[in-house]
Amino acid sequence: MSTNETTGAAQARGVRIIKPHQFDANTPQTPGMQRVAAVSRELAGSQGIWGGITVVAPNTASGIHHHGEIETIIYVVSGHGKMRWGDRMEFEQEVEPGDFIYVPPFAPHQEINPSPDTPSQWVIVRNSQEPIVVNLEPLDVAQQQGNDATHNVY
Repeated sequence: MSTNETTGAAQARGVRIIKPHQFDANTPQTPGMQRVAAVSRELAGSQGIWGGITVVAPNTASGIHHHGEIETIIYVVSGHGKMRWGDRMEFEQEVEPGDFIYVPPFAPHQEINPSPDTPSQWVIVRNSQEPIVVNLEPLDVAQQQGNDATHNVY
């Protein structure tokens, strides 16, 4: 095998760069926020992780949801917000740029952006390349049915 063939083979199975214009919005959503996939099987060939960005609009609280058996790490990039969690959303803490948030499997939670005019952007990484979203109180039944169909949740 020539050096060029070896380099090409290594490059094909190596690092992937995914540009913002390549992000995929065709991922399950929760009312009040917009998710896009940046690292997934389709975009990067990932097998064990999924990564993306969530934007929470100003003056918005997302729907209450969880991510099934998946662990989630969130990094707050911009904006000041709040995270609520618990069976009755009884816990709440403010978050700001630079904060990491750990969400364990099956933990109901809600992202909140109380700012009247500034969106909040968060990077999300999960230990499965499949972005499972279970909306617990869907505002839009059709949206939840679409999420369920995407992930074969019945």
